[in-house]
Amino acid sequence: MATVDDKPLTIHGGCLCESVRYTIAFPPDHDFTKACSTCQCSQCRKQTGSLIFRVQNIPLSALTWDADSTLRRYRASEGRARGFCSACGSFLFWQDESYDSIGMTVGCFDKDALRGAHGRALTYAERHLWCDAEIEGVTDHLPGDRYKFDDEDGEVVLLSPK
Repeated sequence: MATVDDKPLTIHGGCLCESVRYTIAFPPDHDFTKACSTCQCSQCRKQTGSLIFRVQNIPLSALTWDADSTLRRYRASEGRARGFCSACGSFLFWQDESYDSIGMTVGCFDKDALRGAHGRALTYAERHLWCDAEIEGVTDHLPGDRYKFDDEDGEVVLLSPK
């Protein structure tokens, strides 16, 4: 894995059964901290089985599907796709289909990308969405900006700044 200033240039990832595989080639100006976010909405909780869902948002042009025969999309909301493997069920991405970006689940990055110098760059988030659904004393401890809903569409309400 090539690096510049302890930031990865490319990483690989995929689903549990490895029938879906991808490569991400990060643009030179990729802001890893700004691009990483968490979500606490009920849909993400149900989809992931986790209290806090974490993604690294990347341009679609940075993503190459190396294998995708079992890749499927589910749309719980119109125009917003959740990508998963139909064979093993791994949740791979969230995408607003009107944007030219995609939120790749950091839990599906290969372990060599997450260990060592790159783990923090790929996973550290200071942007937390749908905190209106956070659980007091359980999921309200995250550092950074906490938004009531989303920070891009509709009513943007910042609950607490960094």
